[in-house]
Amino acid sequence: METLELKATVRDLGKPVASARKQGFVPAELYGHNVPNVHLQVAQNEFEKVFRKAGESTIVSLDIEGVGKRSVLIHDVHAHVLKSHAIHVDFYEVNMKETLQTTVQLEFVGEAPAVKALGGVLVKTLTEVEVECLPSDLPHNLTVDISGMATFDDVIVVKDITLPKGVTMLSDAEEMVAKIQPPREAEADLSSPVVEDVTKVAGVVKEEEKSDAK
Repeated sequence: METLELKATVRDLGKPVASARKQGFVPAELYGHNVPNVHLQVAQNEFEKVFRKAGESTIVSLDIEGVGKRSVLIHDVHAHVLKSHAIHVDFYEVNMKETLQTTVQLEFVGEAPAVKALGGVLVKTLTEVEVECLPSDLPHNLTVDISGMATFDDVIVVKDITLPKGVTMLSDAEEMVAKIQPPREAEADLSSPVVEDVTKVAGVVKEEEKSDAK
């Protein structure tokens, strides 16, 4: 996998963050275990490019001007409510020699026969799992193959996920990842007339009762 790099500069706390955003920068914080916090800023367009590839589960080489390169995870991204672009970012510096615990996204591949042939609906009950590994072993995602789901009884649980070497699963092994939901029951045939006993409604009398009363 290619090494993702992102340039950053130390942020001047004397300048308002709104000014930095207008100039095309995203305010950021760098922190980590036994690592002093550093106030940073990164170019908006460059960050968006890297984030699309890295997500929150790929090591990024953060090149800080005047400080050097740091191995980080994009730990938290605050997005603009209306425009969706990043307005603040947290970077978590990792020690490449120490294991870390983090979440990894699941990627569903293949085609389930129970969907194609039986008309079922794939339900993804889990989209990420928690793992532990060295930063160098951290996968960008984990693959879930649904091609073996041939009936509505077939399910995939966490323990069915194949892990790369050096990666330990922390999520519950029996937690469900995916299932196939049967197609919904056909709607009732509306062509059949609905017969109601209107005599139970106040003021309504059956026609034959009217005839007997004459």
